[in-house]
Parts: sequence; C-alpha cells; structure tokens
Amino acid sequence: MEEGKSTVRAVDRALDILLCFTVKTDWAMSEIAEHVGLHKSTVHRMLATLEDKGFITRDAATDRYHLGLKVWELSANLSRSDDQATIWLPEMVRLRDRLGETVSIYVRDGTERIRMQAVQSNHPVRRVAPVGVRLPLYAGASSKVLIAYSDQATQESMMRARTWMTAVDTEHYREQLQEVAAQGFATSFEERELGVAALSAPIFNREGKLAAALSVSGPSSRLTEAVMQSYAPIVMEAAKRMGTMIR
Repeated sequence: MEEGKSTVRAVDRALDILLCFTVKTDWAMSEIAEHVGLHKSTVHRMLATLEDKGFITRDAATDRYHLGLKVWELSANLSRSDDQATIWLPEMVRLRDRLGETVSIYVRDGTERIRMQAVQSNHPVRRVAPVGVRLPLYAGASSKVLIAYSDQATQESMMRARTWMTAVDTEHYREQLQEVAAQGFATSFEERELGVAALSAPIFNREGKLAAALSVSGPSSRLTEAVMQSYAPIVMEAAKRMGTMIR
C-alpha cells in the first residue's frame, strides 16, 4: 500500500515539473525546485528520468531545461476529429484576414482561461497572442463570455475564488455578465493591458453547450468601441459557424 502511494506521489511530482513549462519555456533546476516546492535532489532525480524518457532536454551550455521531442510526439497523435484548435484554424484565419486583427480561442480551466489557439494580425503594430498562456478570469472580453454563459453556481464560485482580484466591483461585473448574455458578445477596453482592446463571442457546440470563447484583439487605437460594435455581428457569425464543426 505504501509503495503504491509512493508511486503515485512520484508521478504527481513528475507532472508538476512538466507543468512548469506551461509558464515559460526554459528553467534552471533550482528554479524548478523553488516553483514546485521540492528539494533540489528530488528534482534532479525527476529531471534525469524525464530526460531519459525524452520528455525533457538539458542545454549543456546553459544548464537549463526545455521540453523534449517526446512531448511533440504525443501532441502529434491527438485525435484530429476532437482537436478543436485544429478544426477551427481555417475559420480563424478567414476572420483575421477580414478584420485584420489577432484572433484567439480561449477555454476556461478552473479559475483561469487558457489561449488554446491564435492567429496573429498582419499589422506591423499588433496584439501578439502566445498559445498556451493562462490568464485571469476577472478581466477581458473572453473572460466575460466564459463566465456569462456558465451556470449561476459556477459564476459565483469564480467571483469568490482567491484568484479573483478584490479591486473588481463584483456587482458591476454581474451587470456586465447579464449584458453579455443578452447581446451575445463582450468587449473590453484596456481592462487587462494598457493599449489593448478585445471583442469576444461564445462558441456553442451542437448540443448548445459552451465550448470556448472566440476573441478578436488589437491596439485600442484601432479597436475603438464603435469599431468593435460594428465587428460584433461578424465575430458572432464566425463563432456560430465554428460551433457547427464540433459535437
């Protein structure tokens, strides 16, 4: 029994180390140890095993660790019929070409949102959106969409979470959620980043359940409130088409 618990703990620790690479692309061993709260000797053993299996690689020149090719081998074997990020990509490219701004897909993971796919704007001055980034749910157009179309219990849970910024006026945020649900889209103007605006619409699957949030973002100098209002029907129509592509 104790051996089984030890094995599960080892797996848990190894996964915690791998998850460090969702935060940034390269780490020193000491940084990983501090991040996951483990002793350096434990992390060293874990890294050696992960490196031996191809999940981690070490740069001998810098003594820093990166994800190995085995991770990419696993991702290459995703079921393409279920890989929404791949299925939606052509529609996202069309939307980017039509509106000229960066297009992203966000999904909710607990009390955060994750950018699961992005098509960058072709403008010299643009909103760069790295895939895989985790962002808070208390700000941003896509955050409002992801919460507005969740059930009441989930909404309240999100706003009571320890990650929720206390400076946010919760009552005002509730009013915004009601407005989003009524009009079918959300906007944000420099809520999370200075100089950045965004417009977002929900993607529902064929069963009518929220699958993701489609977002168009760019410099607030281009994406004014008036411009975003004019783009809203286009983004909502794209989101509707994308919803028909999944079960």
